[in-house]
Amino acid sequence: MNSTELFNILALVKVEGVGDIVAKKLINHCGSAENVFNAKLNQLKSIDGIGDVLIKNLKDTTVFKKAEQEIRFIEKERATVLYYQNDDYPNKLKHCIDGPVLLFATGNLNLENRKIISIVGTREITSYGTSFCKKLLEDLAIFNPIIVSGFAYGVDIVAHQAAMENNLQTIGVLAHGLNQIYPKTHKKYIAKMEENGGFLTEFWSSSNPEKENFVRRNRIVAGMSEATVVIESAEKGGSLITAIIANDYNRDVFAVPGRTSDRLSQGCNNLIKTQRANLMTSAADLIYILNWELESKAAKPVQKQLFVSLDTDEQKVYDYLQQNGKQLLDIIALECDFPIFRISSLLLNMELKGLIRPLPGKLFEAV
Repeated sequence: MNSTELFNILALVKVEGVGDIVAKKLINHCGSAENVFNAKLNQLKSIDGIGDVLIKNLKDTTVFKKAEQEIRFIEKERATVLYYQNDDYPNKLKHCIDGPVLLFATGNLNLENRKIISIVGTREITSYGTSFCKKLLEDLAIFNPIIVSGFAYGVDIVAHQAAMENNLQTIGVLAHGLNQIYPKTHKKYIAKMEENGGFLTEFWSSSNPEKENFVRRNRIVAGMSEATVVIESAEKGGSLITAIIANDYNRDVFAVPGRTSDRLSQGCNNLIKTQRANLMTSAADLIYILNWELESKAAKPVQKQLFVSLDTDEQKVYDYLQQNGKQLLDIIALECDFPIFRISSLLLNMELKGLIRPLPGKLFEAV
């Protein structure tokens, strides 16, 4: 992205009434941010949801001065800018409708790895949570995942530290601009994190760690990851918001259970009870549900049985699962037009033939 393009994108997102969703809509329709500012009135009015007030706001020239100031900061700090249409932007976040148009980064990031896991939880982490988090990342290290968290007290910083101890790339998603760090006591971790990982934020240098910024930050943590793990949480907390957002993005969520009497396990227990998170007792649960174990054995592939005999009904179910990925038993029965007792029998036979795999939560997928 050249400086002119960045200048216009920065100006566009500063226009009053233009958030990430509207900015993407304008850019996609006009072809570029510069074209948005140069677009004729009729062209803008033809865009669904774009009204007279917003069109008037696009004429506000003060946004260009703000863009100039931010470019000077970016150049001074040698920050990297990730644009949602470019390849270096987090791939899974591209598919989130409200994902940021721009992300600002420092460090040595490499987001090509598909195995990106977010770890969140309470700022009052206990010895139980600390021990679990460290053991989790020790066991996951063989898969070389990227570990994402919010660089806050408690679970966040324990996750970042455990990642670094296992030589894993780790990324802190900030709720403020790159010109500061919060909390200040975590400055001592910056250099080490930037050696293999670093920091991401959608916020400009003028942004302070305001309360509402942390909620916005959480959608990045959830959206850029394959799965979100909640280590410990009270009945209410920011990590639960991240888990709910991950659910909304159709991401896998895991929660570590605890005793019913433990205040900092109530949030996790409730996520599991309400089926908004998979139960996590060890790394094996995540490895199994995300199918990492199969991928790790790619160097020693198991020869699939050839020419397996399928009857007409089995073939119908197998074709459906191949086309649609993992599905609930009830949905398979509905879409394939079979009663539950029949689909259960078919799925069992196909599992024995090695053609499908049962997953937790009454899910099935083709092998």
